[in-house]
Amino acid sequence: MRSIVAASLLLLNASAFAQAQTAPFDMSGERPPGVSIAPRQTPPAPPAAAAPVPVTPPVTVLPAPAPQATPGPGPGPGPGPAPAPVPPAIAVQPAATANTAPVQRPGSVRRYVVPFSKLGLSGEYDRRSWSVYLTQEQAAAKASFTFAYQNSIVVAPEASALTVYLNNRPIGQQRVGSPDGPSAVTFAVPPGLLQPGANVVTFEAAQRHRTDCSIQSTYELWSNIDPAGTYLSFAGSDAVEPASADAIRAIGVDGAGKTEFDIVVPALEQPGTTKPLLRLAQGLSVLSSMPNQIFAFGTASLPAGGPGKLSVLVGTAAELRPLFPGLPSGAESAALAAFVTDPRSGSPVLLISGPSWPAVSSAIDTIVSPTDRSADIRRDVLTTERWSAPNAPLVFSDTNIALSQLGVKTTEFSGRRLRTSFNIAVPADFYANAYGEAKVLLDAAYTDNVLPGSHIDIYVNDNIASTVPITTTTGGILRHLPIRVTMRHIKPGLNTVAIEAILMTKDDAACVPGATAGANPRFALFDTSELHMPDFARVGQRPNLAAMAGTAYPYGRGTEPTPLFIDRVDADTLSAAATLLGQMAVMAGHPIPVETVASPNTIGDRDAIFIGSISQMPASALSQTNIATASQASWRPVTDAQTGVVDTGTAFEKWNSKVSGGVLRSRLTAFREWLWRNFDISRSSLQFVPGAEEIFTPPNTASLMVAQGSSPAGAGSWTVVAAPSAKDLREGVEVLTSQLNWPQISGHITTYSSKTGKIEAVPVTRFDFVPSTPWSIANYRLIAANWLSTNILSYASLLVVFVLLIGVTTSTMLKKLGRSK
Repeated sequence: MRSIVAASLLLLNASAFAQAQTAPFDMSGERPPGVSIAPRQTPPAPPAAAAPVPVTPPVTVLPAPAPQATPGPGPGPGPGPAPAPVPPAIAVQPAATANTAPVQRPGSVRRYVVPFSKLGLSGEYDRRSWSVYLTQEQAAAKASFTFAYQNSIVVAPEASALTVYLNNRPIGQQRVGSPDGPSAVTFAVPPGLLQPGANVVTFEAAQRHRTDCSIQSTYELWSNIDPAGTYLSFAGSDAVEPASADAIRAIGVDGAGKTEFDIVVPALEQPGTTKPLLRLAQGLSVLSSMPNQIFAFGTASLPAGGPGKLSVLVGTAAELRPLFPGLPSGAESAALAAFVTDPRSGSPVLLISGPSWPAVSSAIDTIVSPTDRSADIRRDVLTTERWSAPNAPLVFSDTNIALSQLGVKTTEFSGRRLRTSFNIAVPADFYANAYGEAKVLLDAAYTDNVLPGSHIDIYVNDNIASTVPITTTTGGILRHLPIRVTMRHIKPGLNTVAIEAILMTKDDAACVPGATAGANPRFALFDTSELHMPDFARVGQRPNLAAMAGTAYPYGRGTEPTPLFIDRVDADTLSAAATLLGQMAVMAGHPIPVETVASPNTIGDRDAIFIGSISQMPASALSQTNIATASQASWRPVTDAQTGVVDTGTAFEKWNSKVSGGVLRSRLTAFREWLWRNFDISRSSLQFVPGAEEIFTPPNTASLMVAQGSSPAGAGSWTVVAAPSAKDLREGVEVLTSQLNWPQISGHITTYSSKTGKIEAVPVTRFDFVPSTPWSIANYRLIAANWLSTNILSYASLLVVFVLLIGVTTSTMLKKLGRSK
């Protein structure tokens, strides 16, 4: 009997020991009590050597995938087939913090999908759409969609919902009910819904207030989507990060909405490497077209991979072999562009090599050449689908565009404030901000419950452009109601137009319990509405940083390489230059050819770009952009340790209020602001001719400056991008080129402060016209109309002169032709 018991105990101990050895043995020190450690998975054995993707010698060409058509906006809730039923959420689980996402399942691949650092859905109705590029393996794999969100405490969960669409088909709907902390929700993706290439992701929020029925209460409604907790999960090993040309387009984003290209170049500082490297950076930017791209150059080792990152090795075979022992043998005899596998992480690495740097440049061309486009070919759209779908159409002349083509769907609304927006784009030579008017031809309907005092507002780039009051009490149907929209706030490049309906009813005034939900629709917006853009004046302006930010003007139109002055080729400066040129290439729609120059004397009157630290910037470039040359020694960033540093602008305003007459000056300033706000009359508009630009000295609170001016003879545009140091330059450019900040670049000087996060612009006082279209009387008439509308005194003086001429001419004719007695 004792032997049987002993044998049983021995078997139990052996079983327990076997279970304890499931996780790898951990020899780390003891941990404090209460700290739990998840079992680690045994990593797979690394491959013996980095094997390149099979290619055809002698040059490994990465074929550019065929452009994928972006699915158009889906049908609205109006007449038509009924939408597919919305499946319920698979799981809802609370997250510990806003940045905490559900644990990744073993054997799955996670793909973050939100291209923003923050994503908020506000108001009673909000909708955001963008596209995510997927490879063929990812589209075919079994997938699920997870998002983490938190909402305002005043959102009524019984009447509010978040709906997720993939390719305009609803895959799940979640009742909004996570005010205390972030919650994660997972939906299954129906098989066959995803497709290789672009896939449209849409978040739609319908939210109602718990207790309040006022218009003001709708501004308290919000649901924030956490980018770090929003992703697609693909099952199986087939959906691993691609090792093909699709890896560039499908690079995606990380948990913060950023995309990073890590380029390792052992010969980074050698002469002759800068031009091909910058061409490579622009090609990668255009291929991915992501909104928040940054480039990081290095020379030592291959950085670790991760979501939203792509490592690139560039150099000759002799330069790369110490860093990458598994270098293919073909790199020593011919140009090579291929994806290889990093033996440490298993992630794909883009390898560009050859026996010499001319061969390396040839390999770079095989990647970048599919993105090249002739300056003579006119674009029809501005590529925005990676952060705002669909792409924004470029409008060049008199055009009518249905809102259905702009992503707006027919919406029946039962709330109090409906807001929907769409994007359009205008060319860089747009010049109609002072006199032009567009029209929104509105198709809408409202019930007899809507009271007079309600109104429909049109916004352009978040500025109110037009208001139409609702005056009837019997309801109505609006068929192509023309709403005139001033083009004062339209700028070159991308523009956002929003339609907002403010609706008031007697039920809202009473606000009985349960009335906040709103069951019956009271307003409908139809996607047959149109936007009409008239003919507008077209002429380039110099300087014009808004045009450079909008379409990379004038560098995107150049037929010859643009001279690029870089003070020194180090990792920080070259990373800043690549990030800036990459963003400009995305706006231009193609890489911008550049050639590096060592001196401004070799540039002449061509369009040029200067980038570097302020101390190394040529004095002639600063003078042409109206930057004080003394700033080369005086511009130093303010540090926390510095005391007694006074900001000049703040001190001036403080002393202005102390001296005699300060109250009178403040009243005059308030009167000028009132004139500008109500009648669009400013001091500059009351001048006969524009005044000269003032010399600008960057304040010590600024950490980056972008300035533009004319070349010495006035035939070209010179743009200076400078900072106190190379580190400030790199960090400032990364912030300024983000999708949120890039549209704020305007005027002839824009500054950014890393301390305050503010971006400030100095408006253009005097500019030169640059002809951009063939000569025509109609265009010159529109140019004169806009210029005279900006310079009121000149217009009044010309009007008086013409009246006098008409009077003198009439009097002379009457004397000769009329009766003398």
